[in-house]
This record gives sequence, C-alpha cells and structure tokens, in this order.
Amino acid sequence: MTANVVSWILLLAIAAYACGGGVDYGAGFWDLLAGGADRGKRPRWLIDHAMAPVWEVNNVWLIFVLVLMWTGFPVFFQTVFTALWLPLALAVVGMVLRGAGFALRKPTRRLAERRIYGAVFAVSSLLTPFFLGVVIGSVASGRVAPGTTASADVWANTTSITAGLLTVAATAFLGAVFLTVDARRFGAHDLVGYFRLRAWISSAALLVIGVIGLTVTDPHASYVHHGLTHGVGLVLVIVAVVALAVTAWLVAGTAAGWARYSSVAVVALLVAAWGFAQRPYLVPTSLTVQQGAGASATLQWMLIVAAVALVLIGPALVVLYRLDTHGVLEPLTDEDVAK
Repeated sequence: MTANVVSWILLLAIAAYACGGGVDYGAGFWDLLAGGADRGKRPRWLIDHAMAPVWEVNNVWLIFVLVLMWTGFPVFFQTVFTALWLPLALAVVGMVLRGAGFALRKPTRRLAERRIYGAVFAVSSLLTPFFLGVVIGSVASGRVAPGTTASADVWANTTSITAGLLTVAATAFLGAVFLTVDARRFGAHDLVGYFRLRAWISSAALLVIGVIGLTVTDPHASYVHHGLTHGVGLVLVIVAVVALAVTAWLVAGTAAGWARYSSVAVVALLVAAWGFAQRPYLVPTSLTVQQGAGASATLQWMLIVAAVALVLIGPALVVLYRLDTHGVLEPLTDEDVAK
C-alpha cells in the first residue's frame, strides 16, 4: 500500500515538472523560432521577462522526482539510468547549457556573444524535453527491463521518438499559451496575436502527434497502448482533448487568463493517462511497483518527507507562481514593450 502511494506521488511530481518546466522549455522553443536579431527582438524580450522569476524554481520538481526514484524505487532507478544513460546524459547537458545560455545572454552587451548564448539556450530548450520524452517513451515501450544494457535499440524506436516529439509539442503549446497571456498582461498588444497563432499551431501539432502515437505504436508498447485506449486511460485522454479544445477557444477571447489553467490541465491529464495505462508496472510487464519498491521503512520516511515538503514548500511555490503570473516580480519597462 505504501509503495503505491509513493508511486502516485512520483507521478504527481512528474506532472508538476512537465507543467512547470514545460512552460519554460516552450518559451525557449519559440525563442528558437523567433527569427533574426531585429525580427525576434520583441518576442525574446517578452520571453526573458516572463521566464526570469521562476525558471530555476521549476527544477525543484525534477530534483524531487530523482529523489523519489532513487530512494523509493532503487531497482527502477538503476534500470532506467543503466539502459537509458545516453538520452538522460544528453538531457542533462541540455539543461546545463540552457541555464548558462539564458543567464549569460541578458547581461551580455556584444551582439555576437548574445547570439551565441541565445542560440545555446534556444536549441537546448528543444533538445532537453525531447530526450526526456524519449526516456519516458522508452520505459512505456517495454524495451527497458531490469538487467537491460544500454543500446540505441532501447531508445531509438517508434514509441520513444514519438514520445519525444509529443513532449516538445506539449512544451511549445504551454509556452505559447502562457506567453499569449503574458503579452496581454504586460501591454505588449502586438504580441498577443503573435503568440495566439503559435498556441493554435502547437495545439494542432500536439493533437496530430498524439493521434499518430496512438495509431502507429511499437509492438513492444502494446500494454501501455491498451491502457491508453481503454478504461480510465482512455477517459483521461478524451478529457485532455476537450481541455485542448477549450484552451484554443479561451486564448481567442477576453478570458485568455483561464487558458493557462486549461493548458496545464491538458499536460497533467496526459501524464496521468500514461500513469494509469502503465499501472501496476513501473516498467511495463517486467517490473511492478511492489517489485521495484525499496524497504518499507524507507517508503514510510518518503511519505513523511513528502508531507513536510507539501506543508513547507508547497505554499511558497503557489505564492511565487501567483506573483509571477500577475506580473508583480519583474514588470516590463516602457522600452521593453515599445513597438
């Protein structure tokens, strides 16, 4: 029973990182496609100011995920990090380069150096979520099992690549929706339509890639595929599609602020659908939650730690996100929003 509770907490932490970190990765994705120095100046200014207050905080969720995996499910941790060390290493390198690029490009005065740092940030914002999605797809594909050695075949397959593309589309969708709201909130009215169009494009891409993922599936992923097309998993997928349509409608109206919540719901529901489709396995058909769980005493302490974190850290994060989304932490200047 304790192991099941901890596994659901792990899934919640993954969903939180997918939603919180996904917004930042999505902003970086649109930074990559913003164009040259002149054409992309205003979108990049908005991206910089929208991301600055919280981009480091979102990595707290990733640390929590790793701690839960390592201490709560050591066999699962060893299995994933042994078989998938290459895409995980590439994702980590991307995180480091992305953080360095974002931190260094803003204070840099020389245009050439700003372009280099900006390119590093933007490209890493694309590659990092892709490889993280590849890891999730590899686990869902059933090709990973205890004792599996690292090889390209483990992660370079249909399910893994599709999951990576779906993750990139999801982050682009979140980033575009949040930036649409940010543009309106900061008075950058010319950027509202700019990012609204990108929200619609990325929502369509997310839907198309999701449909492709459900129809063209690696034979090894039959267990998760069945879970996503039947029962609770299917219900969650359908609700996610409805939330996607609602988000596309909201960004076009005056109540666009609500689109942030519906877009987060889309990604959270997709993560939940994956979790329900995969249960009771950590690694489909080869490692159940009970088989991969650590010692009972360790799991009990994990529940205590999670409860303490919820009480001490949860309210602080809620306040931080609220202040950020209301533009209190770092408002744009008149120069920033000038046409």
